[in-house]
Amino acid sequence: MTENKNLFTDLFIFEMANSHQGSVEHGIDIIKAMSRIVRKYNIKAAVKLQYRNLDTFIHPDYKERTDVNHIPRFMSTRLNFDQYTQLIDSIHEEGMIAMSTPFDEAGVDWCMDQGVDIIKVASCSSLDWPLLTKIAQTQKPVIISTGGKTLSDIDKLYNFFTHKKCEFAFLHCIAEYPAPLERLQLDFIDRMNRRYPEVTIGYSGHEEPNDNIVPMLAIAKGARILERHVGLPTDTITLNSYSMNPEQADRWVKAALDAKTICKIKKEDDKYISQEEVDSLRSLMRGVYLNRMVKQGDPIMQEDVFFAMPCQDKQMNSGDFTEGIIASRDYAVNEALLEKKKITDIGLVRSVVHDAKGMLYEAGIALGDDFEVELSHHYGMKHFRQVGAIIISIINREYCKKLLVILPGQKHPMHMHKVKEETFQLLYGDLTIHLEGKERTMKAGDIQTVLREEKHSFTSNKGAIFEEVSTTHIKNDSYYEDSIIRALDPIERKTILKKW
Repeated sequence: MTENKNLFTDLFIFEMANSHQGSVEHGIDIIKAMSRIVRKYNIKAAVKLQYRNLDTFIHPDYKERTDVNHIPRFMSTRLNFDQYTQLIDSIHEEGMIAMSTPFDEAGVDWCMDQGVDIIKVASCSSLDWPLLTKIAQTQKPVIISTGGKTLSDIDKLYNFFTHKKCEFAFLHCIAEYPAPLERLQLDFIDRMNRRYPEVTIGYSGHEEPNDNIVPMLAIAKGARILERHVGLPTDTITLNSYSMNPEQADRWVKAALDAKTICKIKKEDDKYISQEEVDSLRSLMRGVYLNRMVKQGDPIMQEDVFFAMPCQDKQMNSGDFTEGIIASRDYAVNEALLEKKKITDIGLVRSVVHDAKGMLYEAGIALGDDFEVELSHHYGMKHFRQVGAIIISIINREYCKKLLVILPGQKHPMHMHKVKEETFQLLYGDLTIHLEGKERTMKAGDIQTVLREEKHSFTSNKGAIFEEVSTTHIKNDSYYEDSIIRALDPIERKTILKKW
């Protein structure tokens, strides 16, 4: 789904609907007005039309009726195939993506014949299985609005388009026109992102057109597509209560882009901390000072120090102090302690445990209370973040279940088992496994079986958690390729934790 997920991501959709008023010239004027906004902000944007074959879409007995909602508007703004083709050509000429919402099978045919880039499914059609089947057969990228649909309905749509091997995105939507703020439920965007992590989630808004807080909130909630109805008022054309004029659309786009800047993480896979932030916090920290004279070579204990502002340049702060630091020189009373933070294996273990627990929290994996943790440090704890693994033993009977946590950039070296056969399933992150000379990059859900005496190793770029189901685990059944590891007693390369 990667290629078209990139097509969906950070996409602005200008929904023209019937705002062309049945006039190709007016429709082109709307397209040109939107293209000016696109060029001004250098955004990826689409203009969306709506297709219906009114000869068959409306029952013959109702075509002339004026008392049935929508029908008079559809009939009065009708365009034919050639006129819509002119609008599609204009969208492409202006460098934008052409989209359309077909409301019947004939509309899907028009999408194909006119080279529409993305097909949109309207909320009212999102359980219209004959229409969805026709759309899925096109293998075009699809964006689906979910207004009025329950979580169960959206699950059905997810499974349908996944089974059809379609590229698709979902839009959270409240199908009221205009939609009142108290019913927007933007928290549901969070739910959709968690439930469908491989699908781009967006927001289709129908709130009052001057409201630019909602798009900012939608971006903050994780929406990667934004859609609004747009039009172009004239002396004779008045927009409805949920459509934006070009000036409102301009402010809407700017608000969304501002929200993206505000929300964007500045450092991949971590939180960026500026030097200004570091300096600001250090100016408020307490430094470590000596309350008695200390000679070079003496251990410095808790009773030898006190903590006070300011924390000077190169001075140890109160959070880094541990008892037993050896003085590298003589210190006088009230002098700032300039020693470095002591690095110990216990400190390294604690750091690793904190990171592993954080990964489990983020992955939503609960361990319960009955498990044993093994830190497998083949070249010592100082090198654990480069080589090793965190092995969490949960069950070991005739069958065995473990969870393995691989830290970012960590590698578990080549080895084999003579007694144990094991199967891995990746639950979170990325994992590359080397098995008998072949390399496989796994994604979440992938399974790999390792037979007895098959040599294997694995590594992760950004960190991984995978489940191991195997026959009974037998101590000393891991045979490593590296002679340095083989020469170690297992006690030298393992740390067992009963609690963490």
